[in-house]
Amino acid sequence: MISVALVDDHPVVRAGVRALLEGQEDLSVVGEAPDANSAEQLVAAFHPDVVLMDLNLGAGAGGAEATARLRALPDPPYVLVLTTYDTEADIMSAIDAGASGYLLKDAPPEDLFRAIRGTARGETVLAPAVAARLMRRSGPSLTEREVEILTLLASGKSNRDLAKLLFVSEATVKSHLAHIYSKLEVDNRAGAVNRAIEQRIIRPTR
Repeated sequence: MISVALVDDHPVVRAGVRALLEGQEDLSVVGEAPDANSAEQLVAAFHPDVVLMDLNLGAGAGGAEATARLRALPDPPYVLVLTTYDTEADIMSAIDAGASGYLLKDAPPEDLFRAIRGTARGETVLAPAVAARLMRRSGPSLTEREVEILTLLASGKSNRDLAKLLFVSEATVKSHLAHIYSKLEVDNRAGAVNRAIEQRIIRPTR
């Protein structure tokens, strides 16, 4: 029996996923959590084999940070991200945090079941769209720092803000921006942000 914990800030989503999983003879939902802190408590209490993790957990720590916390535990569970977000920044932050797999919420139930079973076996499980996005990184891809800068640009941060947040000089920020403009084939901040959103490198701001 594979024990599963659900981490998602939407009760209706958790209820729907629980109903799906409980229809499988080899899958058992041991608990649910709406945020990162509750997820740590849940894992400490029940030691699930797999944690299904959303990336957006409301106002607190996000799913990537929650994943990193869980993977840092003495006897860590495998983490399978189940989310609606498929930007390069989201995917890489989750994988860098230690997620074993990345599935989108529009996946058919059978794909979800297979992904959980594969994750429990220690396999890396990626949605086809996610795998394709990672494969496309073989081109003129952006570095993690450049993606971070684009995300900050999208939120309206100035060069001075970026320098303070990244603990670098404004000259270094300008150098990063020059590389970003070259890779995205644009010549200004707005163009870089728009191109990054179009190419699903970052999420649009709300």
